[in-house]
Amino acid sequence: MNLEEGLVIKTTGSWYYVKSADEKVIPCKIRGTFRIKGIRATNPVAVGDKVKFRRISDQDGGVIEKISERKNYIIRKASNLSFEYQLIACNIDQAVLMVSLVQPKTFLEFIDRFLVSAEAFRIPVIILFNKTDVYQEKENKELENLLLTYGDIGYQCLPISLKKGLGIDLIRDIIQSKVTVIAGNSGVGKSTLLNTLDPSLQLKTNDISVSNKSGRHTTTYAEMHFLDSETMVVDTPGIKGYGMVNISKDELFHFFPEIFEASKDCKFNNCLHLNEPDCAVRKAVENEVISLSRYQSYINLLGDFDSKYR
Repeated sequence: MNLEEGLVIKTTGSWYYVKSADEKVIPCKIRGTFRIKGIRATNPVAVGDKVKFRRISDQDGGVIEKISERKNYIIRKASNLSFEYQLIACNIDQAVLMVSLVQPKTFLEFIDRFLVSAEAFRIPVIILFNKTDVYQEKENKELENLLLTYGDIGYQCLPISLKKGLGIDLIRDIIQSKVTVIAGNSGVGKSTLLNTLDPSLQLKTNDISVSNKSGRHTTTYAEMHFLDSETMVVDTPGIKGYGMVNISKDELFHFFPEIFEASKDCKFNNCLHLNEPDCAVRKAVENEVISLSRYQSYINLLGDFDSKYR
């Protein structure tokens, strides 16, 4: 049989749903084992992969025979006890990271881990601060500081309220004619955002758990939705942590743009910005040119490398 080209738009366990050139969605299995160069991944195929497949029958679906080379990907840690990773999405133009300062609160290190993962593949990130309609004085002050912190680094930041409809038109403009991953913790509003952008999706949403103020998982797998012929969004599961692949300890600071810029004035080229003398990065932190929270995220990420070899 002749091989056809297609796009993976959904994955569920061992099934991969491929959109063909004739606009049909074919459930497929994979042929053999696909190895992903440089990383140990639990899944060989992900949403956004361009593949070659052959159809078997309407009842049995098809078989993926080949995966085209990827331009980038976003990954998550497979588990806290494993150094394997799960591919979330491939071949994306940008990522929208949804966060919230309440119900649930997004931790800053989570934001920074995601940004490092995206920087490694030069994936632009837009940060959406959702639920601003319920922010009190404390959260509004924190929001003001975070908008300055991440805006000064170069990230586009947008305060929004899906409940009030604030920011929706700008989000539409941001994602138009692009492949965009929507990421964030459970409960921050990813499914609500997609339902707002396209009410026909009717994605399931859940309230925040009253007992622990955390989000409940409503999306259990990644799926690509077509808002129009050129605008695609990938809905992802609520994720607790993102992983770093092919990043060495001595180059981690490259993916913190403001730390990388300050490091040019360090005395030593191999400075890790810990306890070395004449470290321009530490001086910038002391002078509040670099955010203390960002520097702490960098230190914590450095610790990940040490834990791998204990």
